Amino acid sequence: MTLPPIVPVDAGLRLERPVLLVVVDTEEEFDWSKPFDRNARTTGSIAEQGRAHEVFARYGVQPTYVVNHAVAVSREVATLRRLVEQGLAGFGTHCHPWITPPHEEAVTNFNSFHGNLPPALEAAKLRSSTEAVAQAFGAAPRVFKAGRYGLGPKTFDSLLELGYCVDCSFVPDTTFAHSHGPDYLGMPAEPFFTDASRRLLEVPLTVGYGGWAWRMGRRLPALWDSPLMQRLHVQGSLSRLNALWRARLSPEGFDAPVQKRLIDAMLAQGHRVFTLTYHSPSLVPGHTPYVRTGADLREFLDRIDIVLRHFRERGGEFSTPLALWARASAAAPVAA
Repeated sequence: MTLPPIVPVDAGLRLERPVLLVVVDTEEEFDWSKPFDRNARTTGSIAEQGRAHEVFARYGVQPTYVVNHAVAVSREVATLRRLVEQGLAGFGTHCHPWITPPHEEAVTNFNSFHGNLPPALEAAKLRSSTEAVAQAFGAAPRVFKAGRYGLGPKTFDSLLELGYCVDCSFVPDTTFAHSHGPDYLGMPAEPFFTDASRRLLEVPLTVGYGGWAWRMGRRLPALWDSPLMQRLHVQGSLSRLNALWRARLSPEGFDAPVQKRLIDAMLAQGHRVFTLTYHSPSLVPGHTPYVRTGADLREFLDRIDIVLRHFRERGGEFSTPLALWARASAAAPVAA
C-alpha cells in the first residue's frame, strides 16, 4: 500500500511510562477455513465477552470493542452497550465488507479487503458501518480498525470525512500481499498522525522482532514473509538459535512466555505504545482456530492475565486509543 503522510508523534506525546491498549475485533462467527459468506452473520459469542472482563477488572483495563455491521445490528450488541455505559469499555468500528451493505461486489478473497474495492463502494460500506455502530451505541464512533487489516489508498480519506480520530489497522513487519491484501513491510511500528492537521492517529498493532539479530528483521523483511523461507523452516531455525524471531502481542497463536519476551524485547528497543488484540469469537470454544475446547479457553484467558500482569510489573500502565489520541494531539480528552 502507499505510505500515508507520516507526522511523527513527538512533542504532543511524552510518555513517562509505556502504555498498553486492548482492541477487540468484534465480529460475527464464521468458519475461517471456508469461503466468505454473506449469510454467516451469527453473533452469539458477543454475550460471552464478560469472561475476559473478569481478567480486565483485576488491572483496570478498558478494552475497545471495534464492532462490525453484523454485531452492531444484532440483539447481542446490548451486552457491549452495557459495558460501555458502565465505563468498562470503549467502542469503535470494524468492517467486514462481505457482510456490510451496500452489496454491489462479488464475494471473493480479493474483495474481502475493503481497500481493494472501488473507492465509492468502500466509502459507502464504511459509512454504513459507522451509522450502524452509532445507532447501536447512541454516539458516533471515533476508533476504526479495518477488517482483515485491509486499508486501501482512499480509506484514510473516508475515515477523516466520517470523523474518526484513531485507526488501528497497521500490522508492522507483515505483508498480506500473497492473498491480495496490503503490504505493511517497512511501515512504522510506533503511532503517527496520518495528516498534517493531526486529526487521525494511526496506532499500529504490536508486532516486533527479538533475538540478538533483531535489527535484521526490519532490514530484510522478505526473509520472514517469503513462502520459500517458510517452506525451508528458516524462521523456526533462527528462533531456536535466539538469533531472530517475530511475534505479535495477542493470545491468539502466541503463548504467554512468547508475548512476555516480545514486551521485554520491544521495551529494550525503545517502544512505548503496545496494543494487545484478539477476535471476539475466541471467547467461545469452536469459533476460531485458537480456541477449540474449554481448556483452550481457560488457557486463552490465562494468557491475557499473565501478559497484563507482566506489563504492569515492567512499569507499564493501561490506556485506550482515544485517551492516547488526546495526549498525542494535545487536545481535550474525548470520551471513549
